[in-house]
Amino acid sequence: MKNKNYYAILMAGGVGSRFWPVSTEAFPKQFHDMLGTGDTLIQKTFKRLAKLIPQENIFILTNARYNNLVLEQLPQVTQRQVVLEPAMRNTAPCILYASLKIQKENPNAVMIVAPSDHWIEDEVIFSNNVQQAFDFCIKNDALMTLGIQPTFPNTGFGYIEFDKSSKEDIKNVKQFREKPDYETAKSFIKQGNFLWNAGIFMWTAKSVIKSFQMNQPALFSLFEKGVNAYNTAKEDDFIQDNYGKAENISVDYAIMEKSKNVYVLAAEFDWNDLGTWGSLYDKLDKDESRNALVNARVLAEDASGNLIRTKIDKIVVVDGLQDYIIVDKDDVLLIFPKSKEQDIKKVLHKVKGKFGEQYG
Repeated sequence: MKNKNYYAILMAGGVGSRFWPVSTEAFPKQFHDMLGTGDTLIQKTFKRLAKLIPQENIFILTNARYNNLVLEQLPQVTQRQVVLEPAMRNTAPCILYASLKIQKENPNAVMIVAPSDHWIEDEVIFSNNVQQAFDFCIKNDALMTLGIQPTFPNTGFGYIEFDKSSKEDIKNVKQFREKPDYETAKSFIKQGNFLWNAGIFMWTAKSVIKSFQMNQPALFSLFEKGVNAYNTAKEDDFIQDNYGKAENISVDYAIMEKSKNVYVLAAEFDWNDLGTWGSLYDKLDKDESRNALVNARVLAEDASGNLIRTKIDKIVVVDGLQDYIIVDKDDVLLIFPKSKEQDIKKVLHKVKGKFGEQYG
């Protein structure tokens, strides 16, 4: 029997523009089968969470425009579980809103907040780590995060610095550090008490709401005013009228960096944030020329290290191309060097400027 006090908030509101042209504002990456496994990323994440958490206690936080996509891809979910943001306001407002809703339904709720578009192997270990964090949060007034053991000096992630002297698995967080430059990242790894910040959080509803009340009084009072309306027919009107007034602020800035009761557990599972085409390439199986193929049938001559994604069974002939991203999607074909993948966002702006907003 799964514990009825266990809840999850699945974050599914992002656009994932670094995965253009597959990920677009109308149809973002979490709703695509990026790995060619037969499941979209949000479906994979939901199934993973449902191993520990009752299905009806998994809430999906997303932008109002993706409501139908969520219900289509997760037919086991009811409208009650889809928490809609009428405006983009980063992660703090929507987490506070969902936490107040959940606390009203179950004052004893303990919850995980997790992105919908990450890749995690070893799902049993994932469940064990979450269980360990839940047990800690139930006994202590704690805000917890799962940190990822860094494998190289990555400049694309924030870092979590923890107390080196602690012998426990769950360690006190000294501070959160912004995305570093390469030299700083190298020094973090050398020091040995830094983890990547994966944006996975665990806490009781009571602890997280108390932290918002202390650290973000204006944001707290804005959403607290709606408590009588939450989980009733009046909720939609309250949110439509008030959500846009919320400050645009991340949960890291809003409470995690300001609180003293923050703890981290180093995750024991393999993790990839699937943030770019290159990170997807790293996770996919490769052929003998190190080409990673999703859906495509490829004839490659003197071509290696490429990521090639097309619709199912399309034949692609590649000759003389090394380390490129080749993505064929309806009316857009992207052929782009992997080394410049961080520029795809800029390219998307140029494409929209030249050819129209409908391509983004």
